[in-house]
Amino acid sequence: MNDMSQTAWLWLAKAGGAVAGSAISLAYMLPHGRREAAARFAVGVVCGMVFGGTAGLKVASELEIETAIGPTELMLMGSAVASLCAWWALGFVVRAFQQNGIGSLFGKKNQENADDR
Repeated sequence: MNDMSQTAWLWLAKAGGAVAGSAISLAYMLPHGRREAAARFAVGVVCGMVFGGTAGLKVASELEIETAIGPTELMLMGSAVASLCAWWALGFVVRAFQQNGIGSLFGKKNQENADDR
């Protein structure tokens, strides 16, 4: 196990955190079917892998524990948090677009096209 480099440990922590956060997200709010479960799991893992480092830094700085934890723990924590919050953040964005003028612009465009036929 000591043969692994620091980079390999960070990638392993990032992947583990992303999978754990996504699994917790599925267990916390059960999906309606297999397709939704697969989509939510995939979104969670991808967001955990992409935003894990940034989320870990933000959480550590907010809790003021940057010096108390190592980079592997920081990556694990950040990936799990990003993965756990990914589906809720996407839901928030979708609702914001639906209630905002941007969503109504798209709706009007489709209605105008239907009227032109």
